[in-house]
Amino acid sequence: MSDATLHSITQDPDDFAVQIADSIESFIVATTEVAKGDEPDSAVPFLLLEISQLLLAGGRLGAHEDILPEERYEPDTGPDVDMDELRMRFAVLLEPVDVFSEVFDPYEPRKAPVPCRISDNLADIITDLRHGLAHYRAGRTTEALWWWQFSYFSNWGPTASGTLRALQSLVSHVRLDQPLAELDGLDIDEDLAEDELAEEAGRVMAREIAGPLGLGSREGALKK
Repeated sequence: MSDATLHSITQDPDDFAVQIADSIESFIVATTEVAKGDEPDSAVPFLLLEISQLLLAGGRLGAHEDILPEERYEPDTGPDVDMDELRMRFAVLLEPVDVFSEVFDPYEPRKAPVPCRISDNLADIITDLRHGLAHYRAGRTTEALWWWQFSYFSNWGPTASGTLRALQSLVSHVRLDQPLAELDGLDIDEDLAEDELAEEAGRVMAREIAGPLGLGSREGALKK
């Protein structure tokens, strides 16, 4: 089924399922376009906007009562789309700032931050969303909503939240003319403690990444 025929003309555009599906499809289409690298100067601000909008849909799913699937076992949606190419496109596009540190559970005391990659997170989010979209396109609306709600709590919601925080922090550093902590050499396969993360951190001036990633400093904004 093509994107143009995703929804039946008989569906109410105010229906909860239609709105959630529209938001999710819009995110997938928009971020896939960003990954092509045709407009690298606007990549970070655009991703910040798209993930913010996606999390609004996630918040609606999270606030909704538990959605129960109609069938005991999840119907087969076929093989998931390979995300490796998309992941690599994001990694190349975001190379200067792809790696960031994150604390997964803010309610777990003294939990050391772990290294993550924005490119990995985006690919994982899209994988979860596509899985539910396959159910939706097959007419299994309740199954799609159940999957999106369940995976919002278990995976794509926390992943999107962490990614949004990283992007927002990046934009803030640049706009406020604050140097960024460099994580070059920090690998997501490494198991580093908090003090080791701090030792890895160097100083990267905002001007080294502001231009290529479409960000303007506060000084530049004031001059316009």
